[in-house]
Formats: sequence, C-alpha cells, structure tokens
Amino acid sequence: MTAAKPGAVAEDEALQWLLQRGLALVLRNYRVARGPHARGGEIDLVMRAADGTLVFVEVRSRRGASHGGAAASVTATKQRSLVFAAQNFLLRYASPPPCRFDVLAIDGADVQWLQAAFDGA
Repeated sequence: MTAAKPGAVAEDEALQWLLQRGLALVLRNYRVARGPHARGGEIDLVMRAADGTLVFVEVRSRRGASHGGAAASVTATKQRSLVFAAQNFLLRYASPPPCRFDVLAIDGADVQWLQAAFDGA
C-alpha cells in the first residue's frame, strides 16, 4: 500500500463524517504552488457550513494517539501552508465569505473535530 492510500481513505472517512454533520463539500484537495524552490500548500477539504462559513479542513490520521496524536501533527509550518493555500483559494471571491480552519483528527477509531483550530492571521 502506498503512503497516499491511507491518506485518501482518511479523507474519504472525514468527508462522510462532516457531510453527516451538515457541512457541504465545495472542493477536495485544493493545491497551490508557491514557486520552484518553495513549497505551496494543499487543503484536504473545502466545505461550507450551514451558516455560509467556508471551512478549510485539514485531515490528519494516526493509528493511535501516541506522540500527541493526529491533532498535534498540525504544526505551525503546516498551518502557514494551509493559510497560504486558503488565501489563494479566496482570490476567486469578489467578497470572501466568513472562513475558518478546522482539523479533523482521526486517532484509530476516535474522531476529534477541532473547529476554528487556528486562525489565518
């Protein structure tokens, strides 16, 4: 099994989990390049909440909660990468909607939904 497959499975699970909680899918795996020598960013799921808020979701999965678990793996560097990608995504809107960054952390069978896990400032 390749490294991408477990991630895709986790994203499928996360998408279904969030759809069941009333969010709607806008886009999956939004990627943006920064330049030839600098990494860009990727947003696993772009969702819309019932109130119209655009939700940028980072999906993290681990077999268990050791070493801080899945949520702890969303580092400051990863957050900056997500913010960069979200800023690029928002360029398509003349007037951007309210937004937030969520993390869906899957540790084995446990799912933790961290709404507004960090801000884009």
